[in-house]
Amino acid sequence: MRKLKILQVNKLYYPVRGGIEKVVQQLAEGLNDITNMRVLVCQQKGKSTDEIINGVKVHRSSSKGILFSLPISFTFFIDMKKMLSNIDVLQIHMPFPLADIAFLMTGYKGKVVLWWHSDIVRQKKMMFFYKPIMTHLLRRADKIIVATEGHIEGSAYLKPYHQKCVVIPYGVDNEVISRGESYLEKKSKQKQYELNNKDKKTQDIVKFLFTGRLVYYKGCDILLKAFVNVPNAILTLIGTGTMESELKKMASDLGLMNRVRFLGDVSIEELYKEYEECDVFILPSILRSEAFGLVQIEAMAFGKPVINTKLPSGVPYVSLHNITGLTVEPGNIDELKKAMIWMTEHPEERLIMEKEARRRVIDNYTIENMLDNVLELYELVMKEG
Repeated sequence: MRKLKILQVNKLYYPVRGGIEKVVQQLAEGLNDITNMRVLVCQQKGKSTDEIINGVKVHRSSSKGILFSLPISFTFFIDMKKMLSNIDVLQIHMPFPLADIAFLMTGYKGKVVLWWHSDIVRQKKMMFFYKPIMTHLLRRADKIIVATEGHIEGSAYLKPYHQKCVVIPYGVDNEVISRGESYLEKKSKQKQYELNNKDKKTQDIVKFLFTGRLVYYKGCDILLKAFVNVPNAILTLIGTGTMESELKKMASDLGLMNRVRFLGDVSIEELYKEYEECDVFILPSILRSEAFGLVQIEAMAFGKPVINTKLPSGVPYVSLHNITGLTVEPGNIDELKKAMIWMTEHPEERLIMEKEARRRVIDNYTIENMLDNVLELYELVMKEG
């Protein structure tokens, strides 16, 4: 059987770390042996390059740099037109306005699959000019992939195209699944002993973990303000971003520096260690720019309950309220504080949530399921002629 020729298009690619970049890499590497896969992205800054990364052919178009979260690339338009010749399916990861414009200019007539990761929320002035181009691509697409029903319900743009939307949940890397399994096996007896130790007079220190970019929509300022009144707890933040200095100053002003750790960017091995050592993962995002939160399912693979927020996006569809964690109103300091305090005071309930979190990942968020579903969708759009 002939291999399908697939071109994936995204803003950036590995080793750049980000949720969408991770999904693109998973698809490219996971389907590379089954399909003829190529990837088109931009440089953050620099000349065009052709690379083979873990067996995947990756072309990075030259870029003058990043402006308003978009690469400034003129060669991208030429490169897309060249790479669209003789392919079966074009897959564009959205939002990426540069790809929408380039697609319009190519006059491409073949099959198009979009993966809608999130709406553009903040750049309202840009949307005035970009929306007609984006709408053209949404109409033109054969299928639109979303990771949860919440992506459709919470989107300002997808509802007119819900009939062509297909829900395919993101997948956790097998390495994360395996590391989580080893960790849980090692810790299960110890945890059970601690819970059964009724003579214990002092309450354990509960470790909360956040990982992600330190930017406006992540809600880390809300997290620090809520954490002030959470006793018997420490908080670790992993990541860097435009709010890093502001958040460190806030933590100092609030008298939290002896209970809050800022680790910056860490290696994968260090990240796994922090997943293992924390008791509760926390995703306090305040805007639907946070469309899913891949870090939720990574933490859940390690059996960690999650505190997330009730955003009009996929976030609350991942970790479920009162089952695998707690869900609070975004931006509500008091609710977030109460959720963290509840976690510190209910170790038995936390243990139940840990088991449910791990089970939910295994049942719904494996990379094998994601890859099988995407390949099946490619084949479906080809059969539809």
